[in-house]
Amino acid sequence: MNIKVGILTAPRIDWEQRERTFVLKNVRIGIGFHWDRYEQQEFEGQLTIRTNADGTQTAINTIGLEDYLTSVISSEMSAECPLELLKAHAVIARSWVMRAVEHHLHEGYDVCADDHCQRYEGIRRRNAKAVEAVRMTAGQVLMYDGQICDCRYHKCCGGRTEEYETCWEDVHYPYLESVECPYCAEAQQNPDLLRAILNDYDQETVDFHDWSVTYTPQQLRAIIRDKSGVDCGDIQDLIPLQRGPSGRISRLRIVGSHCTHEIAKELTIRQTLSPSTLYSSNFQIKHDSSFTLIGHGWGHGVGLCQIGAAVMAQKGIAYDAILSHYYP
Repeated sequence: MNIKVGILTAPRIDWEQRERTFVLKNVRIGIGFHWDRYEQQEFEGQLTIRTNADGTQTAINTIGLEDYLTSVISSEMSAECPLELLKAHAVIARSWVMRAVEHHLHEGYDVCADDHCQRYEGIRRRNAKAVEAVRMTAGQVLMYDGQICDCRYHKCCGGRTEEYETCWEDVHYPYLESVECPYCAEAQQNPDLLRAILNDYDQETVDFHDWSVTYTPQQLRAIIRDKSGVDCGDIQDLIPLQRGPSGRISRLRIVGSHCTHEIAKELTIRQTLSPSTLYSSNFQIKHDSSFTLIGHGWGHGVGLCQIGAAVMAQKGIAYDAILSHYYP
């Protein structure tokens, strides 16, 4: 099975052919998030450069499924992670892409290369351990009721995972229920472990479990106006209307001097209240002369908690037990 991955779209693709690989320059990663940046990346497989109707170009990499997975699990987490974490990640990454293949069919490829789908950053971070993890789990996927599972995952749940419907459509998947996760809190106090399990740019985020951000009312007004297109006036209050089991807000009321505006779903809330994107929507609001959001976790919180699972693997817990914990 081959996967077509859309790597980037630009006015002109800057690339270089090598003997068995190709290099793409100025590849944007973490689009819209706090680690947003550009990298030079090297890939195996076939490169197609498509010219779009607006004159831009799109670089598409066609590669075999298992080779795709070795890159994904090395891009999402460090390939130096404990082997049981990499094996668990190979199973869920394989499950997700087999379920979501043709996710971007209208754009001429199956999946994108960034966090919207799964991180796929070529071969630079890949090592023999990642290759072995994919080989040892070859063909393994998670199944429920005769279908491959929609295996969502995130960086850090903050103590409890979230349900699917808090973040996306109002559909309940029994294997994406909220479960307790005491493991990810341990990692925040263990810099040696973080250096072993997180890729270089992810190590910059040191407050992933417990975090806070403070805005003046004027700053918050400008951010909300820029992100939503709605000028609520001077921000007077932020009122959570609905939370999921992990504490993530799924409906929020913004009260301003000009109007009241409601926003829904986890990612929209994170994007609307930050110049980039908040770590998560699991936060409490302290309001005096300013607004302080006191939060927990990094990501949507659904499915496997990558940092929590890495701690489980370090403790000697096998990959199938890790999967059973996060996908009951």
